[in-house]
Formats: sequence, C-alpha cells, structure tokens
Amino acid sequence: METLPLGRAFTLIEPGPVVLVATHDGKRPNVMTISWTMVLDFTARFAITTGPWNHSFAALRDRGECVISIPGAGMLDTVVGIGTCSGRAVHKFARFGLKTTRAAKVTPPLIAGCLAHIECKVEEIIAAHDIVILQGVAAHLDPGVKDRRLIHAVGDGTFSFDGERADRRAQMHAKLPEGV
Repeated sequence: METLPLGRAFTLIEPGPVVLVATHDGKRPNVMTISWTMVLDFTARFAITTGPWNHSFAALRDRGECVISIPGAGMLDTVVGIGTCSGRAVHKFARFGLKTTRAAKVTPPLIAGCLAHIECKVEEIIAAHDIVILQGVAAHLDPGVKDRRLIHAVGDGTFSFDGERADRRAQMHAKLPEGV
C-alpha cells in the first residue's frame, strides 16, 4: 500500500465529466470550464461549484440561468483554454471561435460542437460551500458530434477520456426511473 497525501485525495474521485457553463449577464455571453459537478436526483437537478472569484458567478446569481454544455474529447484544448482565462478580460466566445445556437428556454447559448446541453435555472446558491443548485428545464443532444468520449479532469492538470459503454440496464431495471 502506498500513502497518498491527503491534499491529493480529491484526484481519486474528481473525474466526472468536464463541462462548459454558459451564462449571460444581459450584455454578452460568457463561458467557464467546470470540473466539479454533481447529479442530485433523477429530476434533472444538478450542482456545480463556483463562487464570487469567477466572472460568470455574478451572471448566475443575478440572472439565475445557464447552459451546461458537455464537450467531447476533441474539444480538450478549447476547454483548457476557456478554463485558464477570465471573462473579465477576454470575450471567450470570440477568442476561441465558439459558435452558438439559441437555447429554447434560457438566454445563455448552446455551444456548437458539444455532445449535449442542459438548459438550467438557478434554484439555490449555497454560499458557505460555493455550490450552485441548478434545475434543468430543457436538454439537447447533438448526434452530429462523432467523437463521443467525455473529458474527465483528474485535478492535477491531466485528463482522461471515456467512451466505451457496458449495458446493464436489464439488471438495474428496478432501480432506474421510468423512461430511462
């Protein structure tokens, strides 16, 4: 057994999918990269971790809506670039050549080239833990994106990709919500 410094323990369970969160402050859209996400239940409730240090936080708090876009592995360099600059200083959609599509129920846009999108309303912000609770109001898939591998941040500057699936729906049928 090898001892892992406790300060690196998060790298063992962080690898959920990296997402892009689009916001709109009433003047222009912004986008941030988030690797700390959580599914709360089967009703399209999610949580992300961000706070006042992030330029997009004010739009989340003040406008109460966003789009979670799920990029594929082919977008890794764009995802890293978005996450390493601030919307305070950079118009990220212009800098990274992001194309957008109008969302159905919220102002922030869907980001073209992503695998999927979840339009969300902010339900609650838990300031003590920098957690934003989101309620999905619409969801979209882009079957035209060929590379379906998700990006997973390990937390130490490295990433992994998935894509292979194993189907165990029959065995889990009793635990899955209707229609899944």
